[in-house]
Amino acid sequence: RLAGYDLNPGEIGPIFKGLSKEARHSPSGREFAKRLESARKTSVGERAIEFSQTDANGNKISLSSFRGKYVLVDFWASWCGPCRAENPNVVNAYKKYNPKGFEILGVSLDDKKEKWLAAIKADKLTWTHVSDLKGWKNAAADLYGVRAIPQNVLINPRGRIIAKNLRGDEREAKLEQIFLARRSY
Repeated sequence: RLAGYDLNPGEIGPIFKGLSKEARHSPSGREFAKRLESARKTSVGERAIEFSQTDANGNKISLSSFRGKYVLVDFWASWCGPCRAENPNVVNAYKKYNPKGFEILGVSLDDKKEKWLAAIKADKLTWTHVSDLKGWKNAAADLYGVRAIPQNVLINPRGRIIAKNLRGDEREAKLEQIFLARRSY
């Protein structure tokens, strides 16, 4: 509970290591060690973890196909109220920054294709979407340690994670900073 959903491995790692061997090797200790390692691998500055999933038409889409652009990997689902409430902000960011080299890869934690596609249409989400339709067992979400949604990672053109879990004004400020900096060269 102390660590929360978005683990900071630099802060939590030493605390975990300070626990007794019995605690670290208990079933919940091993599970937490897995979460901690996942958080370390997906920290800001780390290389984004490659994955591929299928889009609505059955085409395999890989994260690496977005290399060379800023990409927001957005974990969401049609049944997630906070995700759907955030979607208008994501749409506005996409409209504003897509012409400048910003992409979004939506990764759905849905398990029903019809509901997933209906939400994409209803919310006017015009970017690339993928899902393995396994709900909370989504393989990409597992790689990124997703335990609550919405969640996202922002990846630079070289494939490094530069921010995590940006919403609303915070996402807007980060994108503005990125694209103002690029304009000034």
